Amino acid sequence: MPSYELFMNKRNNHMPAIINSYEDLEKERNRLMQKLRTHEDLIKVDIAGVQEGLKPFGKALETVNNLATRDNTAPILNFGMEMGIDLFIRKFLLARAGWLTKIVIPYLVKNYSSHFIGEEKREALVKRIRGFFSRIRPKARSSNTAPQSF
Repeated sequence: MPSYELFMNKRNNHMPAIINSYEDLEKERNRLMQKLRTHEDLIKVDIAGVQEGLKPFGKALETVNNLATRDNTAPILNFGMEMGIDLFIRKFLLARAGWLTKIVIPYLVKNYSSHFIGEEKREALVKRIRGFFSRIRPKARSSNTAPQSF
């Protein structure tokens, strides 16, 4: 039976008892508290169902937000990605497209791709780049080693 039918059925197969003593009052109070807990549980289940039903809408809204905004947590990485995306999309994929398409599509792809790389992947990529440049850069000589002559 759906939860709304329980609320619509006023008698709910139980007529209120006539209270003659304190024990009757306690029994009625316990019955009503149990009924309240049952209704609270049903409301929680209904709310969980509504939340589950709205998840696809939330995902769609998140995707639209990613297309409309740019993530600037790693500007140098984003700059490199944007240059590559701009070159690839405008010169190769949209070579014969109109000017409006050449403006709008790269803009949306750049915004979405800036959100695509997660924080962990960004940190790993930055670590790799630093490791690469640390191998290329000459290391500073320590003061206790004398320069060798050839």
